[in-house]
Amino acid sequence: MKSGQLPSLNAVRAFEASARHLNFRLAAEELGVTQGAVAQQVRALEDSLGLKLFHRLPRTLALTDQGRGYAGTIRRAFELIVEGTAALRPQPVRLSISVTPTFASKWLLPRLPGFSAFHPELSLGIVATDRISSFQPDGIDIAVRYGPEPAGPQLEADLLFKEELVGVCSPSLLAGAEAPLSAGRLDGYVLLHDAHSRWPEFIETLSGRLDLGGSRSVHFNQTALAIDAALGGQGIALASRAFVEADLAAGRLVDAFGVTMQSDRAYYVVTPRKPRFPSPVAAVRAWLLSNPEV
Repeated sequence: MKSGQLPSLNAVRAFEASARHLNFRLAAEELGVTQGAVAQQVRALEDSLGLKLFHRLPRTLALTDQGRGYAGTIRRAFELIVEGTAALRPQPVRLSISVTPTFASKWLLPRLPGFSAFHPELSLGIVATDRISSFQPDGIDIAVRYGPEPAGPQLEADLLFKEELVGVCSPSLLAGAEAPLSAGRLDGYVLLHDAHSRWPEFIETLSGRLDLGGSRSVHFNQTALAIDAALGGQGIALASRAFVEADLAAGRLVDAFGVTMQSDRAYYVVTPRKPRFPSPVAAVRAWLLSNPEV
């Protein structure tokens, strides 16, 4: 088609928007021009075609038969232009990563800006749940699993970090008290429990006996909630050191006991042996295992 056979593209855009809204004013608002400009462009298009595309009614527009057919053709043409343009632009690969809510809020999210700066071509979808998601059925590309090392012929599992439990609290909670605390000095302190209930083991490691003393307890279903309560001065939380390192370094939390407990559990980065997107998955896996700083 010769360029002389093409109508004004601005006029065609004005017509297509007016055909959808059946109103010059609304079409003008969409296009960012005046109502008079839209009406003038549509009138110029009608003049160039030698036919009427709209019936002008008192409060609205009505497409003529020719206008209705032309509107459908123009709409499909615009859709093809949008599709063709999108095909020229590389779309970022989106990977889904399954993690626990505590790992997401206390480890992953603070580090995500660094990942995005290093891999702007990749997009991560975070699935934070205590439920163990499946790779293929749930569309998961990477998972961080807590517990014993995952095993399976179709899985790749790498140790991210071993769990090292530490009792933490706000510095204000220990104001006037001699730190570190001992197991025999827990009376009057609130122990903040999570769903893993590791306090009895920790106290046994600390004192050699299984005795929580006269301490009071508050229970949460997420470790992150217990950590947040500790930050608010509500008690002493037991958490993996990896989740509270930044708060300890900044002085928002302190090690209440000066003792840590090495756990028999750990966090592992798990991927399918044959991932959907091998190179992007390898890049995210390598970034996770580099244990980046916040």
